[in-house]
Amino acid sequence: MIPPFRRASRSPALAALVLAAALASAPGAAADENNAPPAGSSPVCAFYDGDGLTTFGEQGERVSQVQCMLANRRYLPWEAVDGVFGARTLAAVQRFQADHPPLVPDGLVGPRTWSALWHA
Repeated sequence: MIPPFRRASRSPALAALVLAAALASAPGAAADENNAPPAGSSPVCAFYDGDGLTTFGEQGERVSQVQCMLANRRYLPWEAVDGVFGARTLAAVQRFQADHPPLVPDGLVGPRTWSALWHA
């Protein structure tokens, strides 16, 4: 028998469908209106694994990663995790930076802010 992860890797679309179905039927899947994770959990952010400069106006997986980590730390509501570095994300980054000296609350997510997000 082929392990499930190997079967899924042969069909990414099928793997995504299976994962979506599993998540939808998991306990706590129908959480509050904000699509917040179940109480006591901490969703894994797995969009980007680096420390490249990420700034206001950008879009993509780096922004999604910043937003996910900020949402996990309650600096950003879950409904704002959309992959777009807009005003809400900027304000959340600045609040996070202000709460984690010696970071400067400039809204730029560079290597030091990435490190603080990963280790907070």
